Amino acid sequence: MLEEEYQQRRRLPRHLQPAPEPEPAFDYALRDARPADLPYIQEIYNHYVANSTVTFDEQPWTLASLKKKFAHLQKLGYPFLVAESPRGQILGFAYVYPWKEKAAYRYTVENSIYLAPAATGRGLGRALLGTLLERAEEAGVREVVAVIADQGAEGSMRLHESFGFTQTGSMGKVGFKFERWLGIVLMQKSLRPRRR
Repeated sequence: MLEEEYQQRRRLPRHLQPAPEPEPAFDYALRDARPADLPYIQEIYNHYVANSTVTFDEQPWTLASLKKKFAHLQKLGYPFLVAESPRGQILGFAYVYPWKEKAAYRYTVENSIYLAPAATGRGLGRALLGTLLERAEEAGVREVVAVIADQGAEGSMRLHESFGFTQTGSMGKVGFKFERWLGIVLMQKSLRPRRR
């Protein structure tokens, strides 16, 4: 065995080991989504359609359907946010959408937050949800509903609880995806709208 191989295999005492390389900073800016962001938003969402039960969608979003949803939210004045890295990569998105289309529900929305897989676990969901709630309040929203899968979305439930959402109901076995039955948990938060 060569001396240098021996040196590489030998463990140094902890106090002599080199310090680990610091992780690069996780930087991002939150901003309003733009039409040019939609293909990246579509890619993030479709990852969850294909690989998880956090969405009950089984068919990927098409760009045409996403453009229609985006235009509808702009018309309503509802927030649709993205998190963008310093290099211009979309790391996640969040928006609110009318809870139901009937007129009496006009002050109630459902929120959605999705992060690129590499951006999870870094506080980005918290930043998006906090800003989304502020912006929804500014848009005149009174009630925000979160519809969360009852399996595999425990982090989402904890995040919503930390913002004051309370569980208002649950429904079992209302979805069937990946050959298994799934339920949902309903959570709700009241806002103090500034207009309307």
